[in-house]
Amino acid sequence: MREVTLAGMVLGALSAGCVIAPPYQGPPGPPPPPQYQYPPQYQYQATSDQYGEPPPPIPVYEQPPCPADGYLWSPGFWRAGPAGYFWVPGTWVLPPAPGLLWTPGYWAFDSAVYVFHAGYWGPHVGYYGGINYGHGYFGDGYAGGRWVNNRFAYNTAVTNVNQTNIHNTYNQTIVNNTNVTNITNVTRVSYVGGPNTRAQPTAEETAAAREKHLPPTAAQVQHESAARTQPDLNARRNQGHPPIAATPAPAQFGSGTTPAQPGGPGAWPPIRQPGLHESPGPPIHARDLPRAEPNTPYTGAAQSPAPPRADQQVEIRTRHEQERQALEQQQEQEHAKFAKQPVQNQQTYETMEKVHQQQTQQLQQRHQRENAHGPKNDSGSAELEPAH
Repeated sequence: MREVTLAGMVLGALSAGCVIAPPYQGPPGPPPPPQYQYPPQYQYQATSDQYGEPPPPIPVYEQPPCPADGYLWSPGFWRAGPAGYFWVPGTWVLPPAPGLLWTPGYWAFDSAVYVFHAGYWGPHVGYYGGINYGHGYFGDGYAGGRWVNNRFAYNTAVTNVNQTNIHNTYNQTIVNNTNVTNITNVTRVSYVGGPNTRAQPTAEETAAAREKHLPPTAAQVQHESAARTQPDLNARRNQGHPPIAATPAPAQFGSGTTPAQPGGPGAWPPIRQPGLHESPGPPIHARDLPRAEPNTPYTGAAQSPAPPRADQQVEIRTRHEQERQALEQQQEQEHAKFAKQPVQNQQTYETMEKVHQQQTQQLQQRHQRENAHGPKNDSGSAELEPAH
């Protein structure tokens, strides 16, 4: 029996005047988006932090318009620092590669503490606790857009897009039982374990967790670090309603920002406030200290043998306020310098804040001592004259 080879078949067909068609390639059209090539043996491990008190609810706010084609929405969230919870505004960011989607971080109640699980980039949106962050992140997946042929298409039903400048859009109504625009009937709980959250991921979210992930981009890290330095974003000051709830671009806290709406539900659970006989906690920065007004009545120790006279009180408190302002300016400059670094290190930031706390408490203790007994000279005794 004669063996027939593929080359022989081709030569035979050509000699007979036949044309062999190439293998079927499918219908013509644009190529599919390329798969992101992760580094060898790469797997991003999301970090987690713990805090003893629950985070405030998610604020209600308007989404700034998408700045340009290709930007994806990163919803706002609460983080915890040395001074308590602070708000990281929602913002528009560029993904690290086409085809990747952002999974937001989330807080979860676990064994009497609240644990934060950091967000990540991946080919699918994973588990984020069923928390309603709004603007497409309603607790399950992302409804604000999708990748189509290597370009991101925006769902104008839930995303603020100027269709004059951005044309790759579609409109798909999303049935959202926790509509973010209804600020009267929505429980804006911000941690897993509260109402309307899911303690268990779905099968799709479990599969997404096994995929390779990428960490937040450098712009996202800078955005969060800059938010730490904004005093008005601290929950103790804004009572859960940050004046800058969203920004048009990372770390852009000037024009184009949107504030939290003043209405909405109360905190869940409420932000813990100190009682009448309870201290609010040690100050962290010089800006947290009360201003030293020269006309403030004397509040020194009653048993002081030589309290400052009225004219000396004015001199002391004027100097105290100048020292407080100088330390405040120094600390703010260090915050600004840290925020401008291309890469922010969490440990470096925490070290800086501990130094600020030590500086602030030392200044406060010295001012309290001088208010009671006057400034000391080199011998350790008060420089004040006895009261007449």
